Amino acid sequence: MAKENGESSNGSWKKIVDDVKKIFDFKEVLGTGAFSEVVMAREKATGKMVAIKCIPKKALKGKETSIENEIAVLRKIKHENIVALEDIYESSNHLYLIMQLVSGGELFDRIVEKGFYTEMDASRLIRQVLDAVNYLHSMGIVHRDLKPENLLYFSPHDDSKIMISDFGLSKMEGTGGVMATACGTPGYVAPEVLAQKPYSKAVDCWSIGVIAYILLCGYPPFYDENDSKLFEQILKADYEFDAPYWDDISDSAKDFISCLMEKDPEKRFTCDQALEHPWIAGDTALCKNIHESVSRQMRKNFAKSKWRQAFNATAVIRHMRRLQLGTSFGSSIQSSNSVPSPQGQKDRFLCLSQLSKLCYFCRFRSEWFLLNLSLILDK
Repeated sequence: MAKENGESSNGSWKKIVDDVKKIFDFKEVLGTGAFSEVVMAREKATGKMVAIKCIPKKALKGKETSIENEIAVLRKIKHENIVALEDIYESSNHLYLIMQLVSGGELFDRIVEKGFYTEMDASRLIRQVLDAVNYLHSMGIVHRDLKPENLLYFSPHDDSKIMISDFGLSKMEGTGGVMATACGTPGYVAPEVLAQKPYSKAVDCWSIGVIAYILLCGYPPFYDENDSKLFEQILKADYEFDAPYWDDISDSAKDFISCLMEKDPEKRFTCDQALEHPWIAGDTALCKNIHESVSRQMRKNFAKSKWRQAFNATAVIRHMRRLQLGTSFGSSIQSSNSVPSPQGQKDRFLCLSQLSKLCYFCRFRSEWFLLNLSLILDK
């Protein structure tokens, strides 16, 4: 069982446990990431429902710093719009992060399901995100991977608040010098990150601008099948408010987005400034129903994006073969009815490990690739 005082014998913030299922009753799997699984569970002593991020220790080898960073950030923050870390358990084989259960679903999914959606709704959503990110910035924390997939509704209720999740790429200022590591998700990353220049909290403000743009039209400001062309667009801050999709959107909303998606980080709005903008703090956000246009574009652009990412797994297999990493990998797909040998299983694990390194920069692609490749391998 866990230590009574909430700490292990060496004073660590982890609770040492021989079997976490003695404390929690595991229910359904909520999601699968590159190196972890999130499970809904009930705490047996209280009946409280939580989400548990289960991380195999063997998957942490060489990545200890990343997970320790995520935990350090989560332990420090308490905000109503940020998914809370409630406890940490450690067994001989796993690390378990006990998280606040958020059950309302992803941002875009909820918008598509709505029958009525306005600029005012988008303004209220962005205000919550700005409040939370402003709080992080006040504590010297930069999220660095803000994107719609990391914005979840707290509950299924219509008036549910929005929650920020996933701090795997967060950085605490002053804990490692000037930030210059290329990270984040390509479509939402700021120009200075792609330019490999030192960057600051302003990268989060850029990402919020991109999210606000999508919330008002349903498609991303930057898009190209070719990554190099996509990066070129972002580096130039080359985006437009295209007709007819933006014809019914207020000038105030466009100005708000332009202030956040400013190429020069020194001129870009901070969260404080964005919170004072009339589109957020005033009454300039329109109440006209834009649901039909926005939801149509969201279904078209983001469903297609996920479909394409799933099939991109085949391209990675070919790339791995060229790197002479895919011999047993390819044969396991061709011989799906045979039982893989222990060496084959080992090779498959190594292939997935190498794949995660290839896809680290595009984190969302890494998770899609790994998930779909795992499905292929398990057939």
